[in-house]
Amino acid sequence: MITVITPVYNGEKFIESCIEVVIEQACSEVEHLIIDGGSCDRTLAIVQQYAEEFAHIRWISEKDKGQSDAMNKGVLLAKNEIIGFLNVDDYYEPGVLNRILEVFKDLPNPSFVVGNCNIWQADGTLWTVNRPAKLKLSDLLLGFHVNPFPMNPSAYFYHRSLHEKVGPYQIDDHYTMDVEFILRAVQAATVHYFDQLWGNYQMLEGTKTVTDFKNGQGKDRVGLLLRTYRSQLPQPQKARVGFLYSLLEAKYKLRWFLIHRRDELRLYLKEFV
Repeated sequence: MITVITPVYNGEKFIESCIEVVIEQACSEVEHLIIDGGSCDRTLAIVQQYAEEFAHIRWISEKDKGQSDAMNKGVLLAKNEIIGFLNVDDYYEPGVLNRILEVFKDLPNPSFVVGNCNIWQADGTLWTVNRPAKLKLSDLLLGFHVNPFPMNPSAYFYHRSLHEKVGPYQIDDHYTMDVEFILRAVQAATVHYFDQLWGNYQMLEGTKTVTDFKNGQGKDRVGLLLRTYRSQLPQPQKARVGFLYSLLEAKYKLRWFLIHRRDELRLYLKEFV
């Protein structure tokens, strides 16, 4: 069986559609565990209304120390061995949860499985499809532009026992806690990538992650996290991964410049012609 955990705080705009997404999966072996951080809007009323009608919905509501704290509470309260997280403004593709149950039947414990995820812009257009095919630690530490990490938990699932090996989500990390967990998880779990579309992530204006990356702090946070993990590698591997990262990052920056600043480059070159 599988437990889908939804951390939420003042999410009345999305919580109903999130609940409906799990219901529409038509999965008879799912528990939907909603961890409310003490919302002061209509979130809890909506959750209670659905919980009275659908037995697979469980919830708690109390103040917490942020999203990581809520996620850890969900893991501890989950009744089932397979864990997935679904943020209130994200959603699954049809039939994903039943597919996940089939996948896990033949996997050792703990396993971490990853699929593809649609990344939607705020205007409803598809920005890209996240395809995190290379999931070794040394691959992920080369950076997102080389080997993208799983961008959203709607497209990955794992055995709850994985936390016994790698610990909980970092309670003081309110932005990169999912990426940091993945970097620990891929070192301890049996990892499988499936080239199948499982999740959908909406980059909505005003959300924490989108705001953090727009102001540039998100990229800096992830960069610092990757540097920290690269520094912990054994010396030969650290040197190799560090060199490749620097080389590929320079290549990416040059490519970006040539694409976005080509007119400036033409004007500059004209001075020498």
